[in-house]
Amino acid sequence: MLRFSRTKIVATLAVILIGLSLAVPSFIPADSRKAFMASLPSWFPSWIIPSRAIVLGLDLQGGSQILLEIDQPDLVRSMVTGLRDDVRRILREASVSPEGGIRVINRGVELRIPDAAARAKVMPKLRELAQPINNPLAAGGQTLTVNEAENGTIQLVLTDAGINDRTRRAVSQAIEVVRKRIDFGGTKEPSIQQQGSDRILVQVPGLQNPQELEDQLGKTAKLEFRMVADSPSGDVDLLPSKDEGGAKVPVERRVMADGSDLTDAQPAFDPQTHEPMVSFKFNLRGAQRFGQATSENVGRRMAIVLDNVIQSAPVIRSAITGGSGQITGNFTVKDANDLSVLLRAGALPAKLTVVERRVVGPGLGRDSIEAGEKATLVAAALVIIFMFATYGVFGFIANIALIVHVGLILGLMSVLEATMTLPGIAGIVLTIGTAVDSNVLIYERMREEARSGRSLVSALQAGFDRAFATIIDSNSTMAIAALLLFFMGSGPVKGFAVVFILGILTTVITAVTLTRMMIALWYTWFRPKALPF
Repeated sequence: MLRFSRTKIVATLAVILIGLSLAVPSFIPADSRKAFMASLPSWFPSWIIPSRAIVLGLDLQGGSQILLEIDQPDLVRSMVTGLRDDVRRILREASVSPEGGIRVINRGVELRIPDAAARAKVMPKLRELAQPINNPLAAGGQTLTVNEAENGTIQLVLTDAGINDRTRRAVSQAIEVVRKRIDFGGTKEPSIQQQGSDRILVQVPGLQNPQELEDQLGKTAKLEFRMVADSPSGDVDLLPSKDEGGAKVPVERRVMADGSDLTDAQPAFDPQTHEPMVSFKFNLRGAQRFGQATSENVGRRMAIVLDNVIQSAPVIRSAITGGSGQITGNFTVKDANDLSVLLRAGALPAKLTVVERRVVGPGLGRDSIEAGEKATLVAAALVIIFMFATYGVFGFIANIALIVHVGLILGLMSVLEATMTLPGIAGIVLTIGTAVDSNVLIYERMREEARSGRSLVSALQAGFDRAFATIIDSNSTMAIAALLLFFMGSGPVKGFAVVFILGILTTVITAVTLTRMMIALWYTWFRPKALPF
């Protein structure tokens, strides 16, 4: 077990050198990195040179901040549109046609049904639309009022309590959508907080241009599937179509399926035209709605509408029951990637208006940052001194493995473009302790085996073999705790978990594989007769 082939040594060193090289860009200023990458000749494969770097968190270097506000008029319009669709559905199911159609009024809809029998048929269903508000502050309010006049006029009007409750829920939903759009991988550690009843404060570390953040969040990504209407009159909307060069195309207002039922969206390439597109998948409910819509409208054109723009309107050749499809529309590769991220994150419940934008400084003072840096350096120095003083040459080997361990963590964080915050630094310090603890377990096991009368080679091998199970068990329990922090936490807590998980992974490479290789080389070169400690 202490014999390492030349191939295994080269492979181990190659992995370590690649990992350490990935950390180099994090120590070079961003302007210098960009200038160097721009100076490379066009024929040179730039992907060979590491360019991603760790981003310092809000507490260490600051970033961009924008204050968003829910556009309540837009939200009310969306609520009225949904109310009109619900009324239309009830009338269609009851086979009742209102006189003059359904009219949109201030914060509601109005219709007239002169026939008393027909009114009696639909009124119970219409009153069911007025749902109670599940909010103690609403004091038993309802989402809307339903008024019936003697001449057959029926008005359904949204209440103030209903609008306020919908605004509150829209803010909560928007916060989650914004978080997914900004931090889909869980490594950027943005600060997203509700301000008041209808505002959201967003802070992203390392971003020095708030306009980039605004552009990323400004899209609603509202995806709808509607049927193209036969004529521009009636209950239709005229929407611009990319297939028609921006010309308006009539589409039915009825939404056959929407993006709320999507489970996944990924960029892809059209196998025939090789142009970028976005493939998507529905959940069970969405697949059923989409399958029913396509089976009932074979031969008609279905419009794929994104943010009130028709991306494409293909003809339905047959029923699509697999629950998946594609969105095409002369996308670039970047457009397809951005759209897939937006669709996976979900649509915003309403338009968000930017109230304020600015660049913010670090949340911690310079003295706090310097104190954290000093504490990290002192802790690392004390650990190195202790290991060397206690285990001699083996302590020196453990210290080399420890330095490589930290370098690999920084390299992996650079690849992920993870954010380094003060909790992340604490995670690195903690992983230093766990990595050293693995070496201590191995060395103490070697000492016990040597005292029991084993030969040096047997003691060295038994130290690794018998301590390995303990190392795996201890790291596995810590990994479980770190994964729970990652999936259940947010912000700095998730950042701490990311660093800790990476540290656990690199421990296996450094505290076991690298240490074993260096001890094997030490034994091969010096042929000692006893342990050096």
